[in-house]
Amino acid sequence: MTRMDESLGPSGAAGGSRAWRATLLTLGIFAAVAPAFLLESFQLFQLTMAVIMALAVLGLNIVTGYNGQISLGHGAFFAVGAYVTAILMSHFDWSFWATLPVAALVCAAVGYGVGFPALRLGGLYLALTTFSLAVAVPQILKHKALEDWTGGVQGLFLVKPDPPFGLAVTPDQWMYLSVVAVAALCFWGTWNLVHSRIGRALMAIRDNPTAAQAMGMDISALKTKTFAASAMVTGIAGALSAVAIEFVAPDSFTFGVSITLFVGMVVGGVASILGSLFGGLFVLFVPNIAEAISKAAPGVIYGVILILFLFLLPGGFAGLLRQIAARLTRRRP
Repeated sequence: MTRMDESLGPSGAAGGSRAWRATLLTLGIFAAVAPAFLLESFQLFQLTMAVIMALAVLGLNIVTGYNGQISLGHGAFFAVGAYVTAILMSHFDWSFWATLPVAALVCAAVGYGVGFPALRLGGLYLALTTFSLAVAVPQILKHKALEDWTGGVQGLFLVKPDPPFGLAVTPDQWMYLSVVAVAALCFWGTWNLVHSRIGRALMAIRDNPTAAQAMGMDISALKTKTFAASAMVTGIAGALSAVAIEFVAPDSFTFGVSITLFVGMVVGGVASILGSLFGGLFVLFVPNIAEAISKAAPGVIYGVILILFLFLLPGGFAGLLRQIAARLTRRRP
């Protein structure tokens, strides 16, 4: 009987692992969907924006966390994605879902165009190039030549899509569920990318570019394509934000957006997919907490909270999870 149990051990362990994963997946879906029916309208809007910011942070994490390139201009791709969706919906009466692939392709093309020359020069040059892009894009959107399309300083107003097929949910609930679905798809795609041969090549380039080049990797091509994929994910987040807020304006996409995304990546954990989700929650809710503590100087409170967090958790939220997992593993008999 003992031998039979031992012979069935591996299959039993595999079955237990599959059951555990199925349980976690079920709990995750429930945790993601439940807020749509439990939270009030404003709270649901905040959570929707937190998921959108997490998706934007994920885009930055692809190029900085997994490829080692510093970008200070992902707020520009966030703006491009938002304006592509806003222009198509307001001027051409496109549906929200039809604009998403267009926004993704446009942002990928812009990211490829920016990354192609900058990535060949080095990390600091990329940081300066993307910084210039983040500063220039809001000014370009205000230019008179584009004012008829972008609305200039007045911006563009949008309307949230109504739930299809007569679903008994409000537009806010439908927007949240749509954002969660798109974000889940992007997170899943990024996870597959990171754990593929391309992902391993990206991390090899990040850790030791000389050795990666000696192994025959085309470093410039991989970096440029990675930057395009990163811009595409952040652009999708921008497109979602335009519809969730129902308004776009150049002053909504200042350089501060890029810094916010960078903070979210560091706080959540560099080179961590799950950490990107926590980073989005942090950059959206912590400023509100800081303002609730002190309306006179919320920036000071926010800075103190950020410094304390980085001091206590230098590896970000993902580092904390790794420490907990390591301790649990050591305690196993």
